[in-house]
Amino acid sequence: MMYQRKGPPMSDTILTDAAAATAFRRLVTHLQHRTDVENIDLMGLAGFCRNCLADWVAEADGGLTKDQARELIHGMPFAEWKSRYQGEATPQQIARMKESVAKNADSH
Repeated sequence: MMYQRKGPPMSDTILTDAAAATAFRRLVTHLQHRTDVENIDLMGLAGFCRNCLADWVAEADGGLTKDQARELIHGMPFAEWKSRYQGEATPQQIARMKESVAKNADSH
């Protein structure tokens, strides 16, 4: 089954930059607080995770490396976050992630 966006296409004019920035900061704070939710689970449910978000930030900024952006999103160096909060992924988590990520192919 192919993923299809429902409704009209998103437009950059829907939100002001200030509203988007405020919502983004709240999302980052929320993700930093919810360390119990692993990236593999985010990938399995939503098709993106903290690392994806950091990569998008680095790409949009143009001056940040992926490591710098990941530290901003995780609130600490990624290696430290990974050692503190990331467990081994189960085969079920990996399968769910692959299925979810496959739905991203036609949305970007």
